[in-house]
Amino acid sequence: MAQLRLLAFAGSLRRESFNRRLIPVLAEGARAAGAEVSLIDLRDYPLPVYDGDIEAAGMPENVYRLQDLLAEHDGLLISTPEYNGSMPALVKNTLDWISRPTEPGPSGTTLFRGKVAGIVSASPGPLGGLRSLLVLRDALAKLGLVVVPQQVAVGQAGERLPETGMLADERLRAGVHGVGAAVAELAFRLKGGVDER
Repeated sequence: MAQLRLLAFAGSLRRESFNRRLIPVLAEGARAAGAEVSLIDLRDYPLPVYDGDIEAAGMPENVYRLQDLLAEHDGLLISTPEYNGSMPALVKNTLDWISRPTEPGPSGTTLFRGKVAGIVSASPGPLGGLRSLLVLRDALAKLGLVVVPQQVAVGQAGERLPETGMLADERLRAGVHGVGAAVAELAFRLKGGVDER
């Protein structure tokens, strides 16, 4: 089977974020399907709010670091909160910076094209951040990613995600695993690999 690497991150900086607890569950599903997953913390790649003047004065070093990471991976796994009915500024800002053209080598939106993405969300509310998934799905598709149709929104996350990597609801856990597996399986096919499971 061809080697497959996926880049995973939570769209929140808060240490006790429900989405920081959920992203390892998504990664676990992809790993079970044969993918290698690199789980990163966006705290380690701080970026200013996108500003063309900052870009013109010199691209922040973390843009290059994130672009290099994306170039080394075949897809993305993202767990996002919902802020006021949309995805958080952290996720949008990260995508905006990564998609800027840089030199040398492939960069900007070309880094996203043809890669596969899987998205989930968690929220203390009953909808589980579902509206953020609608916005994020559209943004990722516009960048050229193929977003798998499977997605899961975990509502009442305070009870269902008591700690990192632990999703108490077995049906939801299977669903989140299924998103990760769907990304891995589609990415394998797009790479021309053979899934021998």
